[in-house]
Amino acid sequence: MTEKELKINAAKARILLVDAVHRARSGHPGGSLSCVDALTVLYFDTMNIDPAKPDDPDRDRFVLSKGHCAPALYSVLALRGYFPEDDMKLLRSIKGHMSGHPDMVHVKGVDMSTGSLGQGISAAVGMALAASVTGRSYRTYSLLGDGELDEGQVWEAMMAGAKWKLSNLCALVDVNGLQIDGNTADVMPTEPLDAKFEAFGWHVLKADGHDMGSIKDALAAAAEYKDGPSVILLRTVKGKGVSFMENNAGWHGKAPDDEQYEQAMSELKAHLAGLEAEG
Repeated sequence: MTEKELKINAAKARILLVDAVHRARSGHPGGSLSCVDALTVLYFDTMNIDPAKPDDPDRDRFVLSKGHCAPALYSVLALRGYFPEDDMKLLRSIKGHMSGHPDMVHVKGVDMSTGSLGQGISAAVGMALAASVTGRSYRTYSLLGDGELDEGQVWEAMMAGAKWKLSNLCALVDVNGLQIDGNTADVMPTEPLDAKFEAFGWHVLKADGHDMGSIKDALAAAAEYKDGPSVILLRTVKGKGVSFMENNAGWHGKAPDDEQYEQAMSELKAHLAGLEAEG
């Protein structure tokens, strides 16, 4: 898929997820907006998947370790054809099938139920190890938040991934510098991330988390590396695409009111229109 097509799909996903969070009157828009570009590249360009066969044993797996950003995952899954886009209108509704965190039982396309931070990457290590043991060729991807790296379980998973030299495993970290209580550097400093992951035995790659070409190149480099697991550090902007949400920790976990929603929709739809008008 071309970079323009990827950008258009990501723009559509942003509209879907902000609309869904507003309708639900709750959710996590900030981190969803910062990671949706990476999810778009994974689902529309990189991963070996088929929405018509969501349980194919040879499909690539994806685990959203920062499970509170389910609106981004659900939006991309809808656009990819796993379920109708209109289903997004029932996010967090008792009438719908999509809860506030990924649910592998009720949402087609979700490979692992997540929500408790740190557990997703651990499950991803298990999936990758299972493929290695059984001789299957599928790859496993997992997306974490930089605030999530505060969890000790994350580093236990990193040690395990390195121990088993899981070259079929790729972690992506959404490094937007913010978490629910403020700057990650203030809450619990984790930098230098590259040196930490290298010390834990992982192959470290870096990418601009809002540049489709940069994300694609990093994912390709990860697939080519055969000496162990890879991690891609994605530099992103929390709330990307909505001016008043960008770089604002206050938008970690709240929904826009009606006036804010109208402004957000205006900005997001204008951006989409601009992309579609490009030659």
